[in-house]
This record gives sequence, structure tokens and C-alpha cells, in this order.
Amino acid sequence: MRAERPTSLARPHLVVVAAVADNGVIGRDGTLPWRLRSDLRHFRALTLGHPVVMGRKTFASIGRPLPGRTTVVVTRDRGFVAPGVVAVPDLGAALAVAAADARRRGVDAVMLAGGGMLYAEAMAFADRLVITRVHAAPAGDVGFPPIDPAVWREVERVPGTPGPDDDAPFTICRYERADTAAASDRRGGVR
Repeated sequence: MRAERPTSLARPHLVVVAAVADNGVIGRDGTLPWRLRSDLRHFRALTLGHPVVMGRKTFASIGRPLPGRTTVVVTRDRGFVAPGVVAVPDLGAALAVAAADARRRGVDAVMLAGGGMLYAEAMAFADRLVITRVHAAPAGDVGFPPIDPAVWREVERVPGTPGPDDDAPFTICRYERADTAAASDRRGGVR
């Protein structure tokens, strides 16, 4: 039996959460290029009670802090202020704030919800990916970085149940790092 990395509140896992079209697109003109109410419910259930890190443009597309979650916004704009969010200058600071919040809440994960630049930066040390594969190929101006099968192994694939408010069929895929301990060693865990 393979030993699993122990869950520790001192080192919460970093979970990347994204909805990605079949062509890799995640955004267009500051919005999602689809409407998937079912996936928004999934996102809420997955992230509720956890700190959520996102970039300023992603926050602007949502338009408000996420209820029931500490919203940490990464921005280079030192004058950025938004009620109900914690603004930080870089991903490292965001992960430090989010990890402290995770420990305070007693949860073992920090969620990263975009955008494209943060996804690209975080892939090197994330522990898990939760990817909603949107079965469509919309035009877009923001993409998700490639998921390298040498680094990530798919551990679950669940077909979504599209509702009347969904523009496309979708599948929820969960990935774990092929060597989770290596990710923790590279970053020292989310501090």
C-alpha cells in the first residue's frame, strides 16, 4: 500500500479550480465564454468555507467577494481596494494569507480560481487540479496552461448533468500530482 502525504493544517494543499473548454480557452473579454449554472453550483460547493485566491481581472468578472469564503485578490495595482477582499501584490503573498486563513478555518486546502497568469504560475507547485472540461470550442483571449500527463494523473472523471441553464455539456476531472511530495518539497507547502 502506497503511503499518502499526511494532511496537515500547517501546510494546506493548493487546489487549482478551473473551467476549461476543449480548445483550452478559459475566458474572453473579461468573462466566461459560456454559461454553466451547474458548474457554478459545483464551484460554490467545492470552495465554500475555503480561502479562494484569484487575480484582479477574475475578481472584476465576478464583481464581488465570494460569500462564505475569504477572497484573496492578487494585483499589481497598489491602490486597489475592494470591500470584503484581501489585496496582495503577488502569488506568494496570496498563498501566505490564504494558508493562514485555512488554518484559522480548520480546512486543509487553499483554492486558486484564476486567471490565466496565476494558473500558469501555480501549476509548478499545486497539489491538485479540479478541472471542469467544457465540451465546446469558443473563441477566447485567455487560456489554461497544458496539463502535462508526466506530472499530473487523472484520478476521477465525472460527466456533468447539464441543466436548462447550461450552454454546453461538461465533465469534471480531478487530477493529483504524480508525485505530490515533490510539489510540497518544491514550495515547502502552502505556508
